Amino acid sequence: MFENLSYLVLQQYWWIIISLLAGLLVFLMFVQGGQTLIYTLGKTELQRKMIVNSLGRKWEFTFTTLVTFGGAFFASFPLFYSTSFGGAYWVWMAILFSFVIQAVAYEFRSKPNNFLGQKTYEIFLFLNGALGTILVGTAVATFFTGAEFKVDTMNLVDITSNKLPVISTWEGPANGLEAVLNFQNVALGLAVFFLARILGILYFMNNINEKEIFARSKKQLLINTIPFLVFFLFFVGRLLFIDGFAVNPETKEIFMESNKYLNNLLQMPIALILFLVGVVLVLFGILKSIVKDSSNGIWFAGLGTVITVFTLFIIAGFNNTAYYPSSADLQSSLTIENSSSSFYTLTAMSYVSLLVPFVIAYIFYAWKSINNKKIDTKEMEEEHHLY
Repeated sequence: MFENLSYLVLQQYWWIIISLLAGLLVFLMFVQGGQTLIYTLGKTELQRKMIVNSLGRKWEFTFTTLVTFGGAFFASFPLFYSTSFGGAYWVWMAILFSFVIQAVAYEFRSKPNNFLGQKTYEIFLFLNGALGTILVGTAVATFFTGAEFKVDTMNLVDITSNKLPVISTWEGPANGLEAVLNFQNVALGLAVFFLARILGILYFMNNINEKEIFARSKKQLLINTIPFLVFFLFFVGRLLFIDGFAVNPETKEIFMESNKYLNNLLQMPIALILFLVGVVLVLFGILKSIVKDSSNGIWFAGLGTVITVFTLFIIAGFNNTAYYPSSADLQSSLTIENSSSSFYTLTAMSYVSLLVPFVIAYIFYAWKSINNKKIDTKEMEEEHHLY
């Protein structure tokens, strides 16, 4: 079946899968967002215990999706993986560190006689919530603004050098941290941070049966929505009117095109419709929770998040666009065509991808089983295994 598809179609197929995984990952970052609100919403020890345990039952979903996203990217577009992870390693090491301390915190927070103390692990959770979201958002923004790297595939066939062949090299001394000097990058990072907090709040309203937490959540929902809209609209507004990194479909030459990402939306009307639907769903989930005290806003906002992020990745890679542009050497920019695995690798992986619907179905089943009853004070007093 897949072997009958063209090489380009397989590359596009895998970019769609990467885009979907990215959307799911950002949605599941409600765990990270919720971790930054432990003391904001929980004013007593019991309330904080309810919040941490509500998140503790879901944190592995986020971690697993992050690993799956990274693994899928590595397997399908290895040149991106080697370029970004090999050059901008300070950013990725910081992200990895934040997720490691998250796992440690959930494992040892409630353990008796832990020498660091409970509050130390709660600080770990806050750091993961803040660093994990802001750095991921900032890193993804470089898909549109560019990064300081060069690619030279001829190094693979250079037999005159005694050194190991290095395809990609980072030109700047900051190894990826220079991304924070571009406010458009930071704006997306902060937008993801506040979106994760919004999704965390909506999740608490859906999952915790405690009046005081619900009332504080509703108040915080409005407080966090305002900065989210400011940073998100700034990023999108800039994105639509900046020069983008286009690819000549015949010569494969990279060149700058005015309003490239706006053109992508207009030239791919399905992407434009999906983007608008995604944004509307996020806003609907927020407004419904504020105006009607609804507890199911997480599902509207969550679906909207997946669709919106999916669309951003689509316009970053489709329609003859370089999805990882180089600000140091324009022709080193990565596209879904020049950075993918071989035809045979993509074909074999595509058969494996047929298992994805079954995995999603299992996750849905596990989620429903865990969430069949809202967390309340009685459960916290009787439950023996607590985070």
